[in-house]
Amino acid sequence: MVEKLRNTIAGEICLSKDPGGSMKKWREIFGISQTELANKLHITSSTISDYEGGRRKSPGIGVVARFVETLIEIDSGRGGKVVKQLEKDFKPETEAFEAHEFFSAMKGGEFMKKISGTCVANPSKLKETRIYGYSLIDSMKVILDVPVHEYMRIYGKTPERALIFRFVGNGRSPMIAVKIGRFSTDMKPSIVVLHGKMDTKNVDPIARKIAESEKIPLIVTQKSVEEIKTELKKFES
Repeated sequence: MVEKLRNTIAGEICLSKDPGGSMKKWREIFGISQTELANKLHITSSTISDYEGGRRKSPGIGVVARFVETLIEIDSGRGGKVVKQLEKDFKPETEAFEAHEFFSAMKGGEFMKKISGTCVANPSKLKETRIYGYSLIDSMKVILDVPVHEYMRIYGKTPERALIFRFVGNGRSPMIAVKIGRFSTDMKPSIVVLHGKMDTKNVDPIARKIAESEKIPLIVTQKSVEEIKTELKKFES
């Protein structure tokens, strides 16, 4: 449960439009002063203030991880009352993803046609891409409910697969999840698909930028999940 709490807090901060404000919220929930937090992190309290006030650029994954770990460590030293209270809000969730394997390799371009998709980043990579399966993922559940160290389960038998993120708004959250997952497991998918009520025009620029930096073809589709599963069924083992 503590691991799930860590990832919930870190996920909210990383995905927030105001990460500094989110950091402040969680610091105050834990009842920790800027000075106490700064001392534990071995930085100045003004640095904490700058993050929270948006005067310092958004913290990276490493900073957020240290921040979250320190909140929990301080609370543990006080008897762990806040963590115990927050853990009451966590209940068993339905599976955040389902993995499907192919009997043989499928070309990236063929896969895109079968799901009626449009590639919005790295289209040239599709020619050389081969996948051996796909995973259907509930975007927010995988971010909030799946511990980072368990991200490798999303990849099934091989990372040479497509990750199809469902219930997508603009694509930023899934691509950040992919980047965080790679940071933790050193694995990345061959293709990422954004599935939801969106089109190629409203894909978040940051999502495109992450896909381009990671050299991952990014595809958008509105085809129903059932139709996608039916089209890909013949390739499953």
